[in-house]
Amino acid sequence: MTIVKTSYGRRSFLKTTALAGGGMMLGFSWLASCTSKPEELLTMPEEWFDINGFLKIGENGVVTIFSPNPEGGQNVKTSMPMIVAEELDVDWKNVIVEQAPLNTALYSRQFIGGSQAIRQGWQSLRMAGASARYMLREAAAQTWAVPVEEITTEAGVLYHKRSRNKAGYGEMASAAAKIPVPKEVQLKNVKDFKIIGTSRKNVDGKKIITGQPLFGIDQHREGMLIAMIAHSPAFGMKLKSVDASAARAMPGIRDVFTIKVLNDDFERQHFDTCTFLEVVAIVGNSTWEVMNAKKALNVQWEPFEAYTEERTFFGGSKQTLSIPAGVESTADHMAKMTEMASKQGRVVRKDGDPEAAFKNATTIIERTYTAPFLAHNCMEPMNFFADVKNGKAELAGPLQKPELTEQALSARLGIPVENIDIQLTRLGGGYGRRSYAHWLVEAALISQKMNVPIKLIYTREDDMTSGIYRPTYHATYRAALDKNKNLIAFHVKAGGIPESPLYPDRFPAGAVDNYLAEDWSIESNITIGSFRAPRSNFIAAAEQSFLDEVAEAAGKDPFEFRLELLERAKTNPVGEENDYDAARYAGVLELVREKSGWGQEQANVHRGVSAYFCHNSYAANVLDIVLEGGKPIIQKVYCAVDCGIVVNPDAATNLAEGAIVDGIGNALYGVMTFKNGVPEKSNFNTYRMIRMGEAPKAIDVHFVQNDIDPTGMGEPTFPPIFGAVANALYKTTGKRYYNQPFLEQQQVLG
Repeated sequence: MTIVKTSYGRRSFLKTTALAGGGMMLGFSWLASCTSKPEELLTMPEEWFDINGFLKIGENGVVTIFSPNPEGGQNVKTSMPMIVAEELDVDWKNVIVEQAPLNTALYSRQFIGGSQAIRQGWQSLRMAGASARYMLREAAAQTWAVPVEEITTEAGVLYHKRSRNKAGYGEMASAAAKIPVPKEVQLKNVKDFKIIGTSRKNVDGKKIITGQPLFGIDQHREGMLIAMIAHSPAFGMKLKSVDASAARAMPGIRDVFTIKVLNDDFERQHFDTCTFLEVVAIVGNSTWEVMNAKKALNVQWEPFEAYTEERTFFGGSKQTLSIPAGVESTADHMAKMTEMASKQGRVVRKDGDPEAAFKNATTIIERTYTAPFLAHNCMEPMNFFADVKNGKAELAGPLQKPELTEQALSARLGIPVENIDIQLTRLGGGYGRRSYAHWLVEAALISQKMNVPIKLIYTREDDMTSGIYRPTYHATYRAALDKNKNLIAFHVKAGGIPESPLYPDRFPAGAVDNYLAEDWSIESNITIGSFRAPRSNFIAAAEQSFLDEVAEAAGKDPFEFRLELLERAKTNPVGEENDYDAARYAGVLELVREKSGWGQEQANVHRGVSAYFCHNSYAANVLDIVLEGGKPIIQKVYCAVDCGIVVNPDAATNLAEGAIVDGIGNALYGVMTFKNGVPEKSNFNTYRMIRMGEAPKAIDVHFVQNDIDPTGMGEPTFPPIFGAVANALYKTTGKRYYNQPFLEQQQVLG
C-alpha cells in the first residue's frame, strides 16, 4: 500500500467539523499533488490546475462531495468524487455530488484547463477519502473498545468480525468528527479498486436531458434586466463616439452607456486578456428588445496607437507584450509568415551537426505547413449573471478560471474579494474560451451602474468576432536521408501570429543524431488564447504529416518508421531534455496497430496513422476513409490512449470521441479570416463546422492498461487526429495536404 502524509508544508489538508443533528464534515485542500514540490507547480503554465473541496457524511450515511472545480463537459464533477469515494470505501449510490461556489478562503486553485485536474488531484483526493475512512474506523474502534486494526469497511459499513458489531458510516460520523486527523494514511492497492476503473454515469446526466437549469444562460432573478454589448467591428480600432438616441427611444430599453472593462493602471494577470477595452452596453427588459436596440446604435470607431501591455504569468514571471497599431488582413498574415520563415529563427535546440548532415545528404525533403486562426464557438454563447449593489457583488455563470477572474473583478469594481460571491454553473463548452472572462467584468459593471440584477448575453456574432482565437501558425520541416534512405538529420522551424507552436523537446527530438529546432513570432493586435491542446493542435498535424512523407521516401511503413525512431529514443536517446517516454509513446502505436488490423484492411479502405504526446499522455489514431459513389467518407477511427489509470472509462471514452470529432471538423473546415481587421465570419452560416453525417461512422477507443497514476485526457486525442486525416486523405486522393483547413485545397468531402 502507498502511504501519504495528510499535510503539506504549513498548510493542513484536513479539518473536521461535527454537523448539527449528527454527522461529519471533512474539509480538505486538494493541492496539486501530495508529492509535488512548490517549484514544480510553478513551471507548468496552462498545463495544470488544482482543486479543493469538502466531504460531508450525514447521519443517514449519505455522503456529499462538493466539487469546487468548474464542470465543462470533461466529467470531473463525476470522476473526481469517484476517487474520494473509492478510498472512503462508500457505496457510489449513496454519494451526492454538488457544485461548490468560488471560495478563495476555503479553496485553492479552482481552475479547469490543461487536462490536469485528475492528474494533479490524484494523490490528494485519495488521501482525503482514506483519511475520512481511517477516522470512521477509529471512531468505531473506540465505541466498541476493540483495536482499530480489526475494523474493516465495505460499501459504507464498518465491521468488527470478532464481536459481530457493524455500523453504517452515518452512525459513526459524529464520533469520527472528534477524532484527530491522522498524520499519514494508507491508500488502497490498485488491484483493490471497486469504483475507480468502472464506468459511472454523469451525475448531471438526468438534469441535462430533462432541461433543468444548470448553465449560466439559464440564470433568472426577479427584476433582472438583459444586457448586451457592442464592440469594435475591427481589431486595431477603438471607440470614438456613440449616438444612442434612437436606441434609447425603442420599446423596453432602460439605458445605453459606455463602459471601460479594465482600468489603465490595472496590472494584468495570466488570463486578463481583453480585446476591446471600451464597449457600449445596451440594457432592456428582454433579449429581443435589446437586440433590436443594438442595431439602432450609431457608433463611430477610430484606429488606436501602438502600445505595450505588462502581463504577469504563472509563477510570477512577467512579460511585456507589444500591441501594434493598424488593421490586419489574412493575406498580409500569410505574406509576413512566409517572409519570417525564410529567415533564421531563434535556435531553441540543437543536437549534433545538422548543417553538415544536410550538406552531405543524398535526399532532402522540405515541406511547409500552415493553419489559420480558429474561433472556439462554444455551444453556449458567453454570458454571465451579476447583481452588484451596496458594496457587494453576486455573480453566476460559466467560467474556467474563477479565482483569477475574481481578482480582476475586485480591482475593477473597487469591492473587496470577500464581498464577491461567484457561483459556478456548468459550462456549455469551453476548452480555453471561458478562461478569459472579460464578459463577467462587463456584466458586473453594467449591474453596478444600473443597480439591478443583470444577465449579460453575447450573441453568436459578438462571441465569434471578439477575439481569443487559436493563433495562425506556420512550420517548415526538413529531413535529410543518406544513400541507404536512413534519416540522418531533422530540422523544424515554426512560428505564428502572435506565438510559436514549437515544442522543441518532443518527438522526434531525441531520436535523430542531428536535430535543429528554431522558432519565431510576429506581433499582432488580434487577441489569442488557449484553444484545446494549445500549440499542440497544430504542430502535431504538421509533424505527423511530415513523418508520413519521410517514411514513404525512406520506403518504410509509417508504423515501422515511427517505432524505429522511438526504439532509438528509448535505448540510446540523443540529449537529456526529451519530454516524452519513448516506451509509452511506442505502446499506443503498437496498440492502435493491433486493434485496427493495420495491413489487413480491405482494398477500398484508405488509412492514415498519427500519434502524439501532450498533456502528459500519449494518443495514436488510425483513420479509415472509404469511397462511396466516388465520394470519400470517414468510415472509422481507431484510437489508443495511455493516460495511466482510467478513473471512469465511459467519461474517458467520451472525451476521446469528442476530441476526435472536434479535430476532424477543425482539420477539414475550421478557419477564421480577416480583412482590414474585421473578422470575415460571424456565425455558422459562414463558419463551417462538422455536421453529424460527416462524423466517423464508428470510433473505437482503447486504453493502455497500467498502474501509472492518471494523466491528461481532455486534450491528448485532439492533436493527432489532424495528422491522421491528412495522411488518410493522401492515401485516398494521392495529394498531400499542407494547409488547413484541408477541404479548401480540394473539395473531397462534404
